[in-house]
Amino acid sequence: MTTAALPTAAAATPSPGRRGRGSLNPSPPVTRRAQTRLGVLLVAPVMILTVVFFVFPLANALYYSVVDFDGIDPNPAFVGLANFQEMFLDPEVWHALGNNLIWIVIGTAAPLVIGLLVSVLLWTTRSGSAGYRVVFFLPYVLPGVAIGIVWGWIYDPVSGWLNQALTAVGLGALTRGWLGDPDLALFAVLATAIWAATGFVIVILLSALRNVDVELVDAAKIDGANPAQRLWYVILPQIMPVFLMVLTLTLVGGFSVFDIIFIMTGGGPANATDTIGTYAYSQAFEVSRIGYGTTLALLITVLSVPVAVFLNRLQRRLSIDGTGA
Repeated sequence: MTTAALPTAAAATPSPGRRGRGSLNPSPPVTRRAQTRLGVLLVAPVMILTVVFFVFPLANALYYSVVDFDGIDPNPAFVGLANFQEMFLDPEVWHALGNNLIWIVIGTAAPLVIGLLVSVLLWTTRSGSAGYRVVFFLPYVLPGVAIGIVWGWIYDPVSGWLNQALTAVGLGALTRGWLGDPDLALFAVLATAIWAATGFVIVILLSALRNVDVELVDAAKIDGANPAQRLWYVILPQIMPVFLMVLTLTLVGGFSVFDIIFIMTGGGPANATDTIGTYAYSQAFEVSRIGYGTTLALLITVLSVPVAVFLNRLQRRLSIDGTGA
């Protein structure tokens, strides 16, 4: 009888790896409180970084925008909205905003158009594409200070490579002091920025083009679509989320542009290349008006953040809808 009972006892004994209703060590149920603790634990690092590097600086900037702080007085006088009122009545602010608008339109459109066309050409090139990517991306990884200094040498009116090249090909009448001409200085600096940013656009869009359905492109070609139509109606919709991401980065950069202008012209000549960023710097650190300079910096945030949020939501919507798939 004992021998007959052994299989029954063995069958009743659960294996160590099994977890069921009759298990001796059932796994504890995951409660909503445990899920909440896990969620808070995962989100905490991001929230800490957001508070330290965004919320606190923003609150500090709001404080300085309502006081008349010169960088020395530990108890600056409260001026309320006087800095904001002065900002809207300051003609230099509107001049700087105009330069920002030029930078945003040309400095965003040119890299995107050039980068898209070059990336499509490289996409169809099977040999040497890796070398081309390195060559085009190299200007983007260079420090802005180095780019500004080198192009300052290129634009030099006496020994600059640009004037020497124009003279060598018989176009000496076009030589001039490019960074010293108030009518051309902004566009000269803008050309440098376009040269530096286009490589980034090319590399990112070239990576996105690898996910394009080539069969759709071939079908459009068989149906008689020309290259422009294939690019606009077949290729671009498939990479639209990535295209919007690049658009957001270049567009926001147009609002906050500072380093390359500061290095090459310092906002001159005669404030011809001033943007909100360079004008805020000059007011805060050259004229020692920290409060007013901070107010100008807040203007950059107010203008750029809504645009970035809108484009980011549009990008997510296209990604969810599968437009770029």
